[in-house]
Amino acid sequence: MKKVYANATEALDGILRDGMLIAAGGFGLCGIPELLLQAIKESGVKDLTFASNNAGVDDFGIGILLQTRQVNKMISSYVGENAEFMRQYLSGELDLEFTPQGTLAERMRAGGAGIPGFYTKTGVGTVIAEGKEHKDFNGETYILEEGIFADLAIVKAWKADDTGNLVFRKTARNFNVPAATCGKICVAEVEEIVPRGSLDPDCIHLPGIYVHRVIQGQHEKRIEQRTTRKKEEA
Repeated sequence: MKKVYANATEALDGILRDGMLIAAGGFGLCGIPELLLQAIKESGVKDLTFASNNAGVDDFGIGILLQTRQVNKMISSYVGENAEFMRQYLSGELDLEFTPQGTLAERMRAGGAGIPGFYTKTGVGTVIAEGKEHKDFNGETYILEEGIFADLAIVKAWKADDTGNLVFRKTARNFNVPAATCGKICVAEVEEIVPRGSLDPDCIHLPGIYVHRVIQGQHEKRIEQRTTRKKEEA
């Protein structure tokens, strides 16, 4: 089965359609599938729902799809540095399902494990709990959260082999692993594709069984907030 594709556009060919639910890895601008997001923008698909911790910044990450009005709904835990995300939400142009970070990660993980729902204390007594089933366990109240079952997952990894085994680089692992598992189809972009058998099995973070297509590319790796010390303090 062919898994390695020449570029992001080719890897997404035949998959994209209007109204999809897409799970995207990344945290801020760390470990985001920037090449695949650009290809989604260029495809022109619309009315998309994204499950992602945030939407990057105005002109990078999912932010580029907000600018073109291709996103109808976000399932996120953080509006973050994206002014357009905030503007569209406050003006009622964008549907937003606020989800605490840990709950979002677990919703993705649950979907990948075939678990339709789970109970959590996070959000009890807040707007997060409104309209959700409540249940008591051992005298404590929990709310029911549903697993996320995405039509497509897009992730960014450090290395892959031709079977789709993935290795992530430090904190860039973030939401990428649970996002990858919850998609019916997972497309990964990586910095390097290495020969089969060269990856230490103990160092593989995501088995290739979850990954359907892989591309290698050059990445910009922007820094969301650059913080430096003055030279005399260094």
